[in-house]
Amino acid sequence: MASMTETPPVAPVAPESRNHQTEVFAVHGADPEVLAYAMAKYSRSSLSMKESLREISSQRAEQFLNTFYFQYGHRSIADLAHVAFAVERLSLLAAIVLVDEQRWDGQERSTRYQNFRKSGWYMPDFGADVASAHRYRETIEQLFSAYHGVFEAVFASLQAQIHKPEEMKQETYERTLKARAFDVARYLLPLATNTSLGQIVNARTLETQISRLLSSPVAEVRQLGVRLQAAASGPAWNVYGDELSALQREIAALDPALGERAAALLTREVKAAPTLVKYAAPSEYQTRTRQELRHAADELLQSEAIDPAPLVDLVDDADSLEIDLATTLLYGQCHYSYRQIRRHVAALSDARRNEIVALGIRHRGRHDELLREFSAGQSLRFDILMDIGGFRDMHRHRRCVQVLQGFTAAHGYAIPEGVPEAGVQPLYEETMRAAHAAWAELSQGSAPEAAESAQYVLPLGTRIRALFKMDFAEALYISELRSAAQGHFSYRRVAWEMYRAVERKHPALAPHFRVTDADEPVDLLKR
Repeated sequence: MASMTETPPVAPVAPESRNHQTEVFAVHGADPEVLAYAMAKYSRSSLSMKESLREISSQRAEQFLNTFYFQYGHRSIADLAHVAFAVERLSLLAAIVLVDEQRWDGQERSTRYQNFRKSGWYMPDFGADVASAHRYRETIEQLFSAYHGVFEAVFASLQAQIHKPEEMKQETYERTLKARAFDVARYLLPLATNTSLGQIVNARTLETQISRLLSSPVAEVRQLGVRLQAAASGPAWNVYGDELSALQREIAALDPALGERAAALLTREVKAAPTLVKYAAPSEYQTRTRQELRHAADELLQSEAIDPAPLVDLVDDADSLEIDLATTLLYGQCHYSYRQIRRHVAALSDARRNEIVALGIRHRGRHDELLREFSAGQSLRFDILMDIGGFRDMHRHRRCVQVLQGFTAAHGYAIPEGVPEAGVQPLYEETMRAAHAAWAELSQGSAPEAAESAQYVLPLGTRIRALFKMDFAEALYISELRSAAQGHFSYRRVAWEMYRAVERKHPALAPHFRVTDADEPVDLLKR
């Protein structure tokens, strides 16, 4: 008889359990929709990824997506299909609208490091309004001429002020100072200026992005939505396409039968997301809602004067969620500050305030996501009024909620550092005033989209207002990153003022910020 303290026998371990190891491998070569299907099958099948991909065809993926994505509403499947796009020769205005997605990854041609003088520009359709078309061209040409003149003057001024260190190569010295000169000259680039960008997004973001673009009042932006949908639905460009075609022809020359088999693999067309974006269409919810909110804002503010506002305003009032929602919904449809709108909203009755909130949902369809303005409840709300060029850098921070107002000359323009020192402030201000006057004139034109077309003549030095809602971690991150000495002086100042605003409101938290004082001089030769 075994002792009561004897250790019980241990069950033998199966060989497969003893030798089990987690397997990790990267996947390459699968079409985006096929890969999304294969990953989605993890929740519906015991097959491994390799087994799933071996048995899946594009046709089977399409059938699966038609059933689960569209009929059953399993939209998370589209998160698994990532697609890369190149978008070239679009205006700066269209680029800002295109990238205004919270789930977006990409890079755009930099106005800090490249000369945009010969990039070309977008020409709206003015129809029979020849006078407006002429005024538009004249304004754009004046802006580009001033852009070149200011760049040359600032570059020469910097060379006179900053001597090249002996250890620095002449090429590096000139390249660094040119980048600083472009930092200044870019304030004169009109929103019509052509740029290019690359983006990598998942198919769900792509679908909502296309729908948003198709719903825009701006013709170029709507056409961009059409082209983006066509690019996702049609054959994708293969980096190795020419080489693979040449290889297939060589194989066919040696063995026609083998060449035919090779063609099926080497030269087949790949369509990035033909199923997942085929139903993307203009959003009636967005279009009708924004029209009604714009009318509500006009009714509430009654064309009163826009109050002066600081560069950065931390709205620290302890608002109810209803006040925050109603204020934010109206904010994006006018040009007033958050504080000015909030003052009116707070004075409303609860019933009237709730009516404004209801406007944001009234036309929402079954599959419509709520407007971004409903992302409310954050304790840190920064109302920022800055130049468009600097805003484009701030626009990249997607961990926070951003609500943008439209482009307008109502807020005036910024005068960048370096302009007075280079002796070109009269040229700069004269050009900015002329561009803003052209905007006002073109806004009243006879073309159907006169107001939208007029926006293109606004230079990047024009001020734009945007609301940034975030948590503490994001406020700290932006303040630290954007205040760094190598950054652009425009957003450095904004980042510094964000920190100062938090410091005043929450002094005990200020020591946790590792910021760079924007008032301290910087070495312009260090990037």
